[in-house]
Amino acid sequence: MVEDFLRRGWLRFPFDPVLAGWVNHVLPAARHAVTDPVHSQWLDCEGTWFIGVDALDNDEMGRVGDGPALAGQAIDFITRHLGMLPLHRGQVSVTYPGYPRPRRREGEAAFRYRLNRGAAHVDGLKPEGPDRRRHVDEPHGWILGLPLSEAPPEAAPLILWEGSHLILGPALARAMEGYPPEDWPRVDVTEAYQAARHEVFETCPQIALPARPGEAYLLHRHCLHGVAPWAEGATAGPDGRMIAYFRPLMPGGVPTWIGAT
Repeated sequence: MVEDFLRRGWLRFPFDPVLAGWVNHVLPAARHAVTDPVHSQWLDCEGTWFIGVDALDNDEMGRVGDGPALAGQAIDFITRHLGMLPLHRGQVSVTYPGYPRPRRREGEAAFRYRLNRGAAHVDGLKPEGPDRRRHVDEPHGWILGLPLSEAPPEAAPLILWEGSHLILGPALARAMEGYPPEDWPRVDVTEAYQAARHEVFETCPQIALPARPGEAYLLHRHCLHGVAPWAEGATAGPDGRMIAYFRPLMPGGVPTWIGAT
């Protein structure tokens, strides 16, 4: 199983009653987060996407209120092979019928990329400034997706490019050559990232990962991924397609993020 993860850059875990119990407990809190006026700025794309960064009120073990800690097959795999890390407040990502519409202040080219390529990205490389330069500013250890609502496979599933981590990781490491590790968070990796991303689009298969509550998927931290459009005619309940994401930061920062397996 670990060999598959290292080769493909992702794993999907089957239905797990332990995880389903956690989902049932946190779902009311996730629904509250989506409708809480405090988080209203996270509803974007003309009301078709709730970004929900750090919206779930959980502790470092994934507990919400007096509920259970996050557990199950996916957590066992992470603990054994990647190293469990203290959890941040979970991201609650929700898409609704019609996604995507343009984001606020999103230009035509950026929206076209969202529509045609799912806004494919590697987490932790945020574009900054008017020239949208990129640096490794959030060295996440791994990305764990936990569906919270029932939705059809065509309802804006997560998409990824299988094997992309084997191209992007080495490309970013080469971009750091010649700089001392303490400077790596400030190294501009824009050109290296864009060139590697182009290679990924040309050579790596695109995979869609729809999933239901009680299932989970795990992405390698260098995996290129995004969100497919909500297919015309696909329907879901009032919760839309709701997923909780955990992306804890790696101890050791950018050098560990660049250099570890």
